[in-house]
Amino acid sequence: MTMVEAPNTFESEAFNDLLRTVQIAGTTETVMYGGDRNFEPLGEVFGDVAQLAVIGWSSQGPAQAQNLRDSFRSAGLDTKVVVGLRNGSASRAKAEAVGFSLADGSLTTVEDAISHSRMSLLLVADAALVSEGHALMDLAPSGADIGLSHGFWVGHNQVTGRGVREDINLTGVCPKGMGPSVRKLYEQLSGINVSVAVEQGGQDALDRTLGWALGLGAPYSFQTTLRNEWRSDVFGERAMLLGGVHGLVEALYGWKRQHNVDPEGAYLQVVESLVGPISQTISHEGLRGLFDRLDEGEKEQFIVAYNAAYPQLKNLTEKLYHDVSSGRELEEVVSDNEFNVRMTQVDGTDMWRVGELVRKSLSSSSEARVNIDPTVAGIYIAGMMAQVDVLRANGHYWSEVVNESIIEAVDSLNPYMRARGIAYMVDNCSITARRGSRKWAPIYQAWISQGILPVIDGVQSRLDHRDYFADFLNHDVHGALDTLKDMRPKIDIAVS
Repeated sequence: MTMVEAPNTFESEAFNDLLRTVQIAGTTETVMYGGDRNFEPLGEVFGDVAQLAVIGWSSQGPAQAQNLRDSFRSAGLDTKVVVGLRNGSASRAKAEAVGFSLADGSLTTVEDAISHSRMSLLLVADAALVSEGHALMDLAPSGADIGLSHGFWVGHNQVTGRGVREDINLTGVCPKGMGPSVRKLYEQLSGINVSVAVEQGGQDALDRTLGWALGLGAPYSFQTTLRNEWRSDVFGERAMLLGGVHGLVEALYGWKRQHNVDPEGAYLQVVESLVGPISQTISHEGLRGLFDRLDEGEKEQFIVAYNAAYPQLKNLTEKLYHDVSSGRELEEVVSDNEFNVRMTQVDGTDMWRVGELVRKSLSSSSEARVNIDPTVAGIYIAGMMAQVDVLRANGHYWSEVVNESIIEAVDSLNPYMRARGIAYMVDNCSITARRGSRKWAPIYQAWISQGILPVIDGVQSRLDHRDYFADFLNHDVHGALDTLKDMRPKIDIAVS
């Protein structure tokens, strides 16, 4: 069976009309456009697929099962989507509530689902997949497609030296956001972007994988490999997507309180500023566009914050990427699962109790919420830029770098924090993400509180006097983001 390793190009007769070549910061990538929500091409690649199985019902399972079922119906396909759950699963009632049934066979056991399906999507928790993945794959018929939405299992196999059956296809479609976003944006007739990978398989496997991406409702699909995906994804969620941003707001809230800002004002100036105008401006106008929005005094504050933050956060981010790529972070997730390590209460600090009251008051008010806080923006963007630079230095493609570091944060994740707080954002993600966020948030908080904010206050000296902000102004990321932000979901997600 031939390997398909094509980081920059898609080739598919079935989806030729949807493929587009784009220039991203001087590099060429090919993406698949699905924003018109035309599902007819699915018939060409799924016409002979009698059954597709979705295994698991945690973050991604519900969304992907429902989206694919709806898309196959729209395409007039008879392909049956079945959900495979363990006997006695607590998720059975949830699957039944959205129309999967034992009576019609669309709800069944894991073993039955995989053994009778041409394509099986293994969307169970990463630690469970590590312990059971090979046994699950042994259930698949020869020549079947095994699909993943996270490369964690591939990464663990790589670190431990385990192989994969040679007579199956191993592919991936990895949404750039949590499962609830995948479903919500599909229902809003928008969709969420994905990365697509074929680790093992030929052209037919690639065609069906592109069909899987289209069936999820992805406006744009970018090619990667699962080997790159697990590094960027596990890294990103510990950095500025979840852990880093959580640590940042905790540090800055405490800093505002030290400067005699009342609790409600501190929450507004930090959290509401970040998840509101900062995120929205980045989404629509880019990183440099946010800086251009500031007045002269605010620009000075931004530059001071950026220059103080970037070298510290770059150093921390490099350490984080090493811990991920070496397998250390993967092993911690597996170990925590083996020892049944309980997760902490992620919103247990004073800030989030204040935030609950602030959000309630804001929901009943028609007044503008807050403005951009230049210090918050400077540190936040410095963290994003550190993440961008580390990923680029380690060979990740621009589409993956920008989606994992910027677009996913402002378009998919931060709206959840804005609507319901940090726990709602973090704990709607995978267990791997939730564990990693809990570990790295206090590390980011400490580095910002101890090494960045004292520099901004003038009580500590900077590590050096390099003008990191000048590097920011001239960075290639701005051209990449200008291209890729036009490929963001066309509708801002509505979080209920």
